[in-house]
Amino acid sequence: MTSAPAALIFDLDGCLVDSEPLSIGAIVEVVHEMGFSDVTFEDIRARFLGVSIQVICAELTLGTEQAEFVDRVEARLFASYKKHLRQVEGVVEMLTTLKQNNIPMAVATGGSMRRMSETLKISGLDTWFERSAFSADQVDHGKPAPDLFLFAAAKLGVPADRCVVLEDSPHGVQGAVAAGMRVVGFVGGSHLDGIRNVQTDLLTSKGADAVSVTLSDALAAFLPNDMLL
Repeated sequence: MTSAPAALIFDLDGCLVDSEPLSIGAIVEVVHEMGFSDVTFEDIRARFLGVSIQVICAELTLGTEQAEFVDRVEARLFASYKKHLRQVEGVVEMLTTLKQNNIPMAVATGGSMRRMSETLKISGLDTWFERSAFSADQVDHGKPAPDLFLFAAAKLGVPADRCVVLEDSPHGVQGAVAAGMRVVGFVGGSHLDGIRNVQTDLLTSKGADAVSVTLSDALAAFLPNDMLL
């Protein structure tokens, strides 16, 4: 990469916080309680990583039980977060370097506004994104549509084609590419243990320009060398 991006847009779960095992686990538990006992952790990970919980409801044909499903998953998730949620290693160092280089940053998550707010607060990352955290709740179509990424770029006041996105899911990569943005894939989350190579190939096939296992490697993919010194 020869020039600095105008802005960095981050997926939240699985990129900044290592939350996906907790999230997928909560979804599976509630789905089982609602009578869908054949749904597994691997099913949810493969089909729905990076999409909104409303899409999961629709795909699982939960119908009128959607609001109850969302409330139950999020209640279970927030209780788990308070005990087990962790930042991805190197996140503060990465954000500090970007801030020192005056590069605007935003979060663009498929999670609800409530979930996004709780995740940022519990993880201690809320102060980094006080007015630049955006949810699929704020657009008509969540990932893999480009809407959320375009919304984030507009709110930051930067051209979409000069943004770089960090994403761990194929749906997220697809949406960012559709928005005309360069994408760096991230496969360092613990939810990808055992399938890291497969996920790398998948993100690349969806249009990721590079794929990183650590946030320090991702930072090197974001910025020209002279900004890393």
